[in-house]
Amino acid sequence: MTRRSLPPQARSRGVTAVLGPTNTGKTHLAIERMLAHPTGMIGLPLRLLAREVYLRVVARVGVEHVALVTGEEKIKPDRPRYWISTIEAMPRDLDVAYVAIDEIQLAADMDRGYVFTDRLLHQRGREETLLIGSSTMLPLVQSLIPGVHTTTRPRLSKLTYAGEKKLGRLPRRTAIVAFSAEEVYAIAELIRRQRGGAAVVLGALSPRTRNAQVELYQSGDVDYLIATDAVGMGLNLDVDHVAFAANWKYDGTRFRRLTPPEMGQIAGRAGRHLSDGTFGSTGRCAPFEPEMIEALENHDFEPLRVLQWRNPDLDFSSLKALQESLDAHPNEKGLTRAPMGEDQSALEILMREDDIRDIATNPTVVRRLWDTCGVPDYRKVHPQTHADLVAQLFRFLMRGMAGRIPNDWFAKHVAMIDRTDGDIDALSQRIAQGRTWTFVANRPDWLIDPVHWQGETRRVEDRLSDALHERLASRFVDRRTSVLMRRLRENTMLEAEITAGGDVTVEGQHVGHLHGFQFVADPGAEGHEAKTLRSAAEKALGGEIEARAERFSAAADSSLVLSHDGIIRWTGDPVAKLMPGDKLFEPHVRLLADEQLTGPARDKVETRLVAWLKAYVVRLLGPLIEIETAADLVGLSKGIGYQVVESLGVLERSKVMHEMRTLDQEGRGALRRHGVRFGAYHIFLPALLKPAPRTLAAQLWALKNGGLDQRGLDEIAHLAGSGRTSIKVDPEIAKGLYRAAGFRVCGERAVRVDILERLADLIRPAVTYVPGTTPGEAPAGTADGDAFVATVGMTSLVGCSGEDFGSILKSLGYVAESRPGPAITVPLRPAAATQPIAPATASTDGSATVSEEAAPATDEEAKPEDETKPENEAKPEDETASENETTSQSEASTDTAEPVAEGVPDPEAVSEEAASSEADLAETGTVEAVPAEDEPAPAAAETAVEASGEPEAAPVPVAESATLAGIEAETAETASDDAAEAEAATDSVPAEPVLVEIWRLQRHQRSSAPRQNRPRGGRDGAPAGNRAPGEGRQDRRPAHAGAPRAGGPEGRAQPRRPGRQARGRPPGWRPARGWTSPPPRAVRARPGPSRAPRRRPSRRAAGAASAAPRAGSGPGFALRQAGGAQGTARGRRRRQALNRGSEEGG
Repeated sequence: MTRRSLPPQARSRGVTAVLGPTNTGKTHLAIERMLAHPTGMIGLPLRLLAREVYLRVVARVGVEHVALVTGEEKIKPDRPRYWISTIEAMPRDLDVAYVAIDEIQLAADMDRGYVFTDRLLHQRGREETLLIGSSTMLPLVQSLIPGVHTTTRPRLSKLTYAGEKKLGRLPRRTAIVAFSAEEVYAIAELIRRQRGGAAVVLGALSPRTRNAQVELYQSGDVDYLIATDAVGMGLNLDVDHVAFAANWKYDGTRFRRLTPPEMGQIAGRAGRHLSDGTFGSTGRCAPFEPEMIEALENHDFEPLRVLQWRNPDLDFSSLKALQESLDAHPNEKGLTRAPMGEDQSALEILMREDDIRDIATNPTVVRRLWDTCGVPDYRKVHPQTHADLVAQLFRFLMRGMAGRIPNDWFAKHVAMIDRTDGDIDALSQRIAQGRTWTFVANRPDWLIDPVHWQGETRRVEDRLSDALHERLASRFVDRRTSVLMRRLRENTMLEAEITAGGDVTVEGQHVGHLHGFQFVADPGAEGHEAKTLRSAAEKALGGEIEARAERFSAAADSSLVLSHDGIIRWTGDPVAKLMPGDKLFEPHVRLLADEQLTGPARDKVETRLVAWLKAYVVRLLGPLIEIETAADLVGLSKGIGYQVVESLGVLERSKVMHEMRTLDQEGRGALRRHGVRFGAYHIFLPALLKPAPRTLAAQLWALKNGGLDQRGLDEIAHLAGSGRTSIKVDPEIAKGLYRAAGFRVCGERAVRVDILERLADLIRPAVTYVPGTTPGEAPAGTADGDAFVATVGMTSLVGCSGEDFGSILKSLGYVAESRPGPAITVPLRPAAATQPIAPATASTDGSATVSEEAAPATDEEAKPEDETKPENEAKPEDETASENETTSQSEASTDTAEPVAEGVPDPEAVSEEAASSEADLAETGTVEAVPAEDEPAPAAAETAVEASGEPEAAPVPVAESATLAGIEAETAETASDDAAEAEAATDSVPAEPVLVEIWRLQRHQRSSAPRQNRPRGGRDGAPAGNRAPGEGRQDRRPAHAGAPRAGGPEGRAQPRRPGRQARGRPPGWRPARGWTSPPPRAVRARPGPSRAPRRRPSRRAAGAASAAPRAGSGPGFALRQAGGAQGTARGRRRRQALNRGSEEGG
């Protein structure tokens, strides 16, 4: 049966119009009136609302009596009594007793208005027709339906304007309205971060997804609903406040401002039944004008003036007739022709297709074409794209098998959307495509098996809807926060569980971690979410924290640990932190606990912490505390002990040098009894050099010097505990922190103080041994004079070599010199078996005489001994040396260490001296040989001595110096004859000599004052020859033992000037029995391919050299002058005569 349009006179039969604002119970009245009739049908504006009403009616009369008909879904029992439908899907051929049309004010909508107008004017029930809508429809309803019975219902609750609020300050149970999916998602993200989550409702969502989202809000899992204007279409929600995030929308053709009735429809969702509601603005929405506020509060809007209309009586005789009927204009007042809809647009596009025009030649085909054009554009694509799909469907229906769409084609398109991967937008697109196929499947004569495909498309849509709901919930809802907020509002006892690792679970949700007595919320929680987690934890953990306090007060000392960062930990959890105290060894503690730990429980914890910390300090640094209170320390020993305590067990000896010189043996013994050791560079307690005491000492130092958060505290503690003997110096770490940790900063490395003392023990015998003078085997590292060379034992001891090791030695006051090797260039004296070695004496005639033991050593004896093997591991002194060594042994060790320490210059002064020396070298460009200590600087130019790489090129021993002076005249006379032969021999030298680096203690430190204006002469600018008695050059080398001193009358030795001391010897040094002065020190030379070490000749040799005729120049000439030319027969004979003279003199 085809329904025809009704004339105006027949429209009012049995029609009642119930008008009024929102929350007046109009929809409820319509349902009740329908159930009062045997049959009935109700048309609703939204598929979601239709589903809601369907469920309500099913609950009243049973599922077998109710049918649901929408564009994408049809649930039809065999003989339904009541039909629930959307406006567009209302069956036109049903004869029912009751018809209700909801939200009739939508007849003015530009897109769907013509459909509402058609149902308003022509859809009728046999017995009763109920029109439901806003009071703005009253004039038009009375005009278009003459004689209609109208009634107005007042609002059940009050609506009030609440002003503008920020999103973060909106009250609970708020619906936030926006008008685009992007804005809805953005607001939902913000609400999730600040308030735990929100549900979203958009028109593009499927009913299943929208119902699931609404259920999130209705159940209390979330307190905020973000929605488009679809929320105003009759959704029954428990909304207390409606916030407009915008008041502009895109209506399909343009952006426009919402009309007051549209805003009233949305704002009216606030407050349900008798509960009052509020509305306001938020986000980017401007505050409302006073006129708008008054209209919304009083529901006073201007009535609608016109409704959208499209001709319901279409002519299907031909395509042209159909088009003309669609373009017809209304002939009644209050109606206007609606804009072209999606179906009419698709029809006009298809009418341009030749094959379609050829097919649509009779009314049946034209009607089928029009029905096909009615497929909604759920995908919201371009009109041409949508028209292509309609044309494809129409061709299948007209040319396909039995006039049906092929199953394989339809199955392929359904399978393309049957997957749940992707984000929210991808799933929404698939659902939109699925709605199209669902609409097609619900057409009874378009598919071969429509029932099968209805079930299949419904399954796919449900699957996609569930996946979309999960994506929305995971993105916009923090389920943990929502659950906890709901339980907190219920004010019930929360179920809490704490694992062995401290993880806290409340009501099955992980909320954070309990560290000792402090709760730390989940790091991923922010803002309101973190506040909720903390509130839930505080309510659930009150009893647990007090129980922990009881267990802590009875805990053993072994369960507490002080970490490197100054945190006291109990079974791994932080419970307190060190703070500076009034005394060095009595730091305070700050309890790390939440506010739940109060009263007696807190007092117990603090008392236990104080007692443990005191015992911990005494256990690790007890010897220092004993020194501080020792009664046997008096006078200087007490003062030195006090400084050792203030330095936390490691005191630099240079700081108490004056006190140490006056400290008697009794005071030293008293300090040694308390574990103090007097080293060459430090006064320290070996027992406190273990990692644990040094770590605590470093922490105590840091408490008094910048705090525990300063750089390097943790790094140094880890390195000290690793057993390393030296570490790389970080310039950003304080030197005092290194010292407190048991290290001394030496150039580029920080060396452990006990290792530094062991290094001094290795250097000391090498320096005190004088090759050619001191009898016995040379210690490792020995070099000519008072110098030494670095050995593997030294470098392995400190764990570094090369420049790093050099920086250590420089910081200790040593300077490096490079000269041709080997390190020992004189024969060694064998050790005497029965009698001590007689010292060398000077003869009256100026010749030097030595004992037989001082005879030149053989080549085999002159070779340096092999280097020592590196040590496997360096340990603190208290671990390697015996703790029960006697006092006499300690004193003996001290006697050898202290003089060296007293002679060591300050490292900073050494640095200044090195910088000054480099500046002098840069100015002169040459290396000047250092003259002997007691002789003035020579006036004549020095004669260069060319060195050879053979063993015979070693410097002349002490006993040969007189003989060499006697034959220098002969050397000068024959120099010209040997020039050619010597130059030829020079060309035959195979290779340059190998340079060795020797280290020597820096003897003099220059003043830091500039000396640019001070001439290189006597004091106060006086010439060198006018020096006062006892005054001389500070850079002269000591005279040779047994040799006459140059400068006296007739070459006789001059007495040592008052106040002068042996070069390189510390004050108070005494020679051992049998000791003789060392031979001349090797001349310093600048490394280079053509330079050799130069030896400053004596005055007599210098005079002979100046009187000798010069036969040439260059290296060969220098060799002949020195009498050391190698490779010539004359030179060999001269050396043999020299040796014979030495033996006769002995």
